[in-house]
Formats: sequence, C-alpha cells, structure tokens
Amino acid sequence: MNKKKIINDPVYGFVSIPSGFIFDLIQHPYFQRLRYIKQVSMTHMVYPGALHTRFQHVIGAMHLMQLAIDTLRSKAVQISEQEEEAALVAILLHDIGHGPFSHSLEHTLIEGVSHEVISSMLMDRLNIQFDGRLTLAITIFNNQYSRKFFHQLVSGQLDTDRMDYLNRDSFFTGVSEGVISFDRIIKMLTVVDDKLVVEAKGIYSVEKFLIARRLMYWQVYLHKTVIGAEQMLIQALRRAKELSNNGVELFATSALHHFLRNKVNAENFISDEVHLDWFTQLDDTDILSALKCWMDHEDFILSTLCKKIVRRDLFRTELRSVDFDVQELAYYKERAKDYFGLNDEEVEYFIYYQAIQNSAYSADKEPICIVNNKGQLIDIAEASDLSNLEALSQKVVKYALTYPKELGFVELGLSSKN
Repeated sequence: MNKKKIINDPVYGFVSIPSGFIFDLIQHPYFQRLRYIKQVSMTHMVYPGALHTRFQHVIGAMHLMQLAIDTLRSKAVQISEQEEEAALVAILLHDIGHGPFSHSLEHTLIEGVSHEVISSMLMDRLNIQFDGRLTLAITIFNNQYSRKFFHQLVSGQLDTDRMDYLNRDSFFTGVSEGVISFDRIIKMLTVVDDKLVVEAKGIYSVEKFLIARRLMYWQVYLHKTVIGAEQMLIQALRRAKELSNNGVELFATSALHHFLRNKVNAENFISDEVHLDWFTQLDDTDILSALKCWMDHEDFILSTLCKKIVRRDLFRTELRSVDFDVQELAYYKERAKDYFGLNDEEVEYFIYYQAIQNSAYSADKEPICIVNNKGQLIDIAEASDLSNLEALSQKVVKYALTYPKELGFVELGLSSKN
C-alpha cells in the first residue's frame, strides 16, 4: 500500500506525511476521532467559519515541526532520524486526548482529568500496539528527554502547537490580528546549550507573535459570547448528569451514556481502563445528537438550555475589568427565580459568574530567549524595545456574568462600571 500521502491543507498548501509509520498512526481510530472534534469549541457561534477540527490542527503542527527540524539541521544542530520521527509523533499526538468540544467540556464528563493526561494514556496504549516505537516520542512529550529543545518545540511558549493554532484559528475566524510570521519565526530558531532560542533578527516576529496571542484570546477564545455559550453547554451536560444519576432515562449514545450514568474522576479514570475505552468513542457528534433530542425533554431546565444552544438563542454575557457587586449577582438570581420559577439550586443553571485570567507570555515559566551576536541569551522581555511587552507577561483578569436575555440588564452600584 502506498503510504506516501499528501494532504492539501488550506493554510499551508500541500503537507506531506513523512513516513509509513506516521501514516499508520494517522489512520488509527484514536486519531481519526479528531476529525469530529472542533478545534475552537463554540467559537463558531460568533465566527461562523470556525468549524475546523483538531485533526487539521495537529496535521498543521506536524508540518511546522518538520520545517523547524529542517531549519535546525541547516544550522548544524545534530538531529538523528529517530529523534526527528519522535518529535513529529509527539506533536502529532499531543492533542489526541481531547474530548468533545475540546476545552469546553474538559472537566465536565471526566472530573479533574486534563486532556494532556489522557493524551499520555493513549500514547502509552499506542506504544504497546506499535511494539514500542513511540517510546522516544513519549519521553519527549513528558519532558524527560535530555535534549530539552525537542519538548520546547512540542510544548513551550514558542512551540509549533501555538504557531499553528494562532495561524489556523485566525484563518478560519477571519480575525486578521492573529496572523503571525510563522515561517520567519521558524527560520530564526536555533539551539544553544540544548535550549531553543531565537536569533536576534527574529525578535520583531516574536513580538508580533505574543501580541497576536493576546489579541486572539480576548477577541476569539475568550469572546464574551463564546464563554457564555460554553457555560450553557457545560450546564446542559451537568443537568443531564444530575437527571441520569436520579434514574431519569435520557437519550444518549452508548459512550455518552457511560459518562452520564457513572461518576468518572481522576482516580477511577486512571485505574479502570473501561473509562478510557468509552472515551475513545466520544466526539462532538455524541453531544450534538443528545442536545437535539433533549430539546423536547420534559425537564424544563434541560430542554430550555438545549433549545437555546441549538437555536443560538444564547444567554447574554457581561465582561468587565472590575468585579461584580454581590448585590448584582443576587439581583439576577432573584430575577431568574421569579421569571422561570426556579429554586435556589436550579437558578445556578441559568446564572453563571466566573473570573477569567490570561497572559500572553509567562516570563517565570520558561522564558523565550534571544541570542545576540555575542552568543548571550536574553529574555525577550528585556531584549525587546517594546515598552508593553513586559505588560504582556502580566495576568489580566476579567469578570463575566452570564444570564438569560429575558432578564434584561440593569447596572447596580459603582462596581458595575467597566
């Protein structure tokens, strides 16, 4: 069988699958599941074009990893064929543990288990199936390989994951502020003392990358309508789980039914492999089919949330830099209780408050270093002549209140001002 395939990617053009082994990984059911998981969850509710998938993203990230390896080799960085394949596999599988709607439902169906943990578990399974051929890739993924720059390319502050999702999400949403010079950044990469660094002439491209990341978070990923829609989806699943646990029969696919009926948390998910078996059969279609059926359920809360999600009759979200007053939260809860006939517990399904924080760059984690013409490594925040780059490393906190549009909007007190 010919496994030298080419994928026509809308962002990068023709992307080659580099080996028969990687082709076999891509063909595996665990990986094919990513075709049915949207990359940016509920973002299509605001940007209709944002229907691209995790499958597209990881193929793109693998392509960028190949470009990065080619660049480093051209600068006399010794990389063996085994290391190259392992790095490509690590980035290809880094998101294989994502569940339906990506980050939105990450801790809803399975409590306290991140997609990184699930990715690691699935890679271990694949390693058994492929006779240990993923061992080095797993070592790189878990940051246990001696040559640390490989892990930085997979999961760092200037990794191929971030480079692809910023570029790809910008392309599909149409938000041009997210466009980055990924090709120039990759050309400026080099390795010093086994650390991934950027040549001095690439500093402006990195600055643009960090600014683009900040803009994309507030304009796309943390758009107030998106976070409101995601909360509605979370609450609909939470209500379905509550009803199922109380013996109410709900339509669900076999995989979704397993997670509705069973309390799955970090302890039993890792210890009992049956949960991982069911997880590998879950994707967005399980959730969407359930939402459509639950629209007509007799439970008012579940049917109301599902109707509003499916019909895009979304709750309103107020996003502020100043925290909400306790009186405001109490006011909207009382309004919702009166309007919809809810009790104190039920109103939590209709009124959501959350604090959201984000920083485009974390200098205390693993700084992006610039290497100057003297061979010295300097933190990008110090090397940059942009006065606001240090500000990008500060965590920005905003506060969101989501409530049904039927309640209207009333500002109470000084704290309600933006």
